[in-house]
Amino acid sequence: MNHPAHPLTGVTRALGGIAYGGDYNPEQWPREVWREDVRLMREAGVTLVTVGVFSWSRIQPRSGTYDWSLLDEVLDLLYEHGIAVDLATATAAPPPWFTRQHPEARPVTASGTRLAHGSRQVFCPSSPAYAEAADALVTAMATRYAAHPAVVMWHVHNEWGNHNALCYCETSAEAFRVWLQERYKTLDALNDLWGTDFWSQRYGDWAEIDPPRDTTAFRNPGLELDYHRFSSDELLARHHAETDILRRIAPHLPVTTNVMGTLEKKVDGHAFAAACDLVSVDHYLPAADPDGHIDLALNADLARGMAGGHPWMLMEHSTSAVNWQPVNVAKQPGEMRRNSLTHLARGADGVMFFQWRQSRAGAEKWHSAMLPHAGTESRVWSEVKALGAELAALGEVTGSHVRSDVALLFDWHTWWALELQARPSQHLRYLDVVRDWYEALWTLNITCDLVPPGADLTGYRAVVAPNLYLLSDSDADHLTRYVDQGGHLAVGCFSGVVDTYDRIRPGGHPGALRELLGLVIDEYLPLRTQDHALLDDGSRVHQWAERVEPRGCTLVRRFADTADGGPARGGPAITRNTFGRGTAWYAACRLPARALRELVRTLCAEAGVAPVVHAPPGLEAVRRSGRDHTYLFLINHTLSMVDVAVSGTGLAGAVITEGRAPVPPGGIVVVREDDAATSARPQCPPSASDRSAS
Repeated sequence: MNHPAHPLTGVTRALGGIAYGGDYNPEQWPREVWREDVRLMREAGVTLVTVGVFSWSRIQPRSGTYDWSLLDEVLDLLYEHGIAVDLATATAAPPPWFTRQHPEARPVTASGTRLAHGSRQVFCPSSPAYAEAADALVTAMATRYAAHPAVVMWHVHNEWGNHNALCYCETSAEAFRVWLQERYKTLDALNDLWGTDFWSQRYGDWAEIDPPRDTTAFRNPGLELDYHRFSSDELLARHHAETDILRRIAPHLPVTTNVMGTLEKKVDGHAFAAACDLVSVDHYLPAADPDGHIDLALNADLARGMAGGHPWMLMEHSTSAVNWQPVNVAKQPGEMRRNSLTHLARGADGVMFFQWRQSRAGAEKWHSAMLPHAGTESRVWSEVKALGAELAALGEVTGSHVRSDVALLFDWHTWWALELQARPSQHLRYLDVVRDWYEALWTLNITCDLVPPGADLTGYRAVVAPNLYLLSDSDADHLTRYVDQGGHLAVGCFSGVVDTYDRIRPGGHPGALRELLGLVIDEYLPLRTQDHALLDDGSRVHQWAERVEPRGCTLVRRFADTADGGPARGGPAITRNTFGRGTAWYAACRLPARALRELVRTLCAEAGVAPVVHAPPGLEAVRRSGRDHTYLFLINHTLSMVDVAVSGTGLAGAVITEGRAPVPPGGIVVVREDDAATSARPQCPPSASDRSAS
C-alpha cells in the first residue's frame, strides 16, 4: 500500500534518516558549554534537538520586552554544525513577571486554593491574560524564526494539561457555562441528561452551575464527566490558537505537540493528535512494573493509532532513571537501546530523549540525560553514541508502516467515566483492564492499533474492546455494523452500561450491546479484595464477576459449579454470539491471564489473524512494511538466546546464518526481509489506517 507523503517523512528526509536527539536547554549553561555541546552532539550522531521548551523567561524577561540574543546564537550554532531544530513555543511555563501581573491567571484547586508560582504550567487554561500573552509570544517567535534554516518543525507548548488540566476558578466556571450552553442549548436538556432531579440539583439559571468543586458528598457524575471534557477542550482551544498562528506565519513547517499517552488521563489524546501535522508522544517506563516493556509497546501502538497508522515521533523518553517516581530505578545496560528500538519497531521515525545534558540544578537534576553528570566516560554516554550509530545504519526504515489486522479500542471518555465516584468497584481501573487485553495480544505476537471506538474498523479482521463502560449510540451502532458485516469483536466486562452522559441505559445491561452479544446481565458482582471466583479451568478471577443470562449466545467458559465458583457459580464467564456475518465475544469477569490469552487466540484464529512470527514467550516480533522492503524486528526480553527462522539480510551488524537469526538475551535483531519471504506470508486486507491514508 503506497501512502502519500507525510510531514514527518519530510522531516526525516531533511535529516537524512531517523530523527535522533532530545530537549536542549542551553539557557541552563554558560556560553562556553554550548560549543562542547554541539561537538558532542555530532559525536553522538544527534540530528535533531528541541529548543526553547522552558525559555519564556529568557526570551521575554519583562512584559513587552523580547531578548532574542541567546536563541539567535544557539540556533545559528546548531545550524553551523548540521543539527536541526524542533522549535518550541515556550508557552508551557509562564515567567514570574506574568503571574505577578496577573495573579488571577493562576489555577485554583477543587478545594479553592489558588496555586502559587514556582513550577511549570502555572496558568488557568481559560485565562484571557494567559491567552493574550501566549499568543503574543508565539507570534513574535514565529515571525522571527519562520525562515531560520535550522528550524524544521514547531513544538507547540509541552505536555498539554500535565499539571493544570483541571482549574476550578471563577474564570473557568464562566467559560464552563458558555461551553455547556453550546453543548446543551437549553437548561431543560442539561437537567434531563445530568439527572439533576436527584438530590434536588435541578438548575433554573446557567449562573447556578459551578465546576465540580469539593462538596459534602458525591458530586453529580454528569457534571464531573463534562468538566473533564470541557477542561480538555479548553486546552485544545489553546493548542489550536498557537497552531493557527504558526500555520499563518510559517505554513511550510509542520507542527506537533508531545501527547502523553497513558501517562495521564487529563486530556483526550486522540483529539490533540488529530490537531497536529505529525504525532509525537512522551513515554517513560513505570519502574515498579517488571514487565514495563509491555507498557512501552502499548503506548507505541497507541501513538501509531493516534497517528492514523502513519510514522510518528518519540519526543521524550529516558536514557536511564527519571526523577518523579517513588523509586527511580536506573536502566540496566542495553535496556535504553532495547526501549529505543522497540519504539522504532512499532512505527516511530524519531527517537528523542529528555534531555541532552543532565541539569546541575532545578527539579529535574536527577532525571537522566544523553550526556549525564558522569560525562563522556560513563556507560550511558557510550550507549548513547552506539545508539546514534545504529539508528544511522537503520535509516532506510523511515517512512515504512506497521500493519495491524487487530484494533484495540481505547477511549479517554470511557477512562474518565469509569473512574468517577460511586462506581460498583473502585478497584476496576481502566488502564489495568486495557493492559490485560493488550498483554494477551503482545504475548501472542499479534500487533494491534489502539484507536477510538468511532474509528474506521472496516480493514481490521478483529477488534478487542477491553472496556466500553461509556458507549455512545453512534459508537454502539458502529460496532454492531462492524460485526454484522463479518467482523470479529471481543468485549470486556462492565461494558455498554451508560450513554454519553453517564446515564444507565434502560432495559437491562449491557445496554447498547445486549442484542449484539446475545445476553443480559442480571447483576454485576464485584469481588472484595480478599475474594476470588474459580473458572471451570481452575483459574482464579479477581475483582469482578457478572451473573449472565444467555439470550442466544453460546457458552464458551463457565464459573465453576462449586462453592469456589463465587457469586456467579455455574454461570457463563465467556460467551460467543453469531451476529449477522460476524461474531461477538464477551468476558463476564476480569479474566485471568491464561483464559484471556486463549480467548484472544481463538478470536484471532477465527478472524484469520496470524502472529508476526511463531516464537517462544518473551520474544517480541514486529514488522514494518515499506515501498520496497519489509523489516522484521526481533526483541528478546528473556535471559536466553532465542533462534528465529528468517529470510533476509541483517541490518546494523546483525548476522543471519543459514536462515536463522540468533537474538541474544536482551538483544534486538533487525532483518530486511527477502521479497520471497514477504510474498509467502498470508495477504490480509488493508488496515483502517491504510484505507484512511489511501
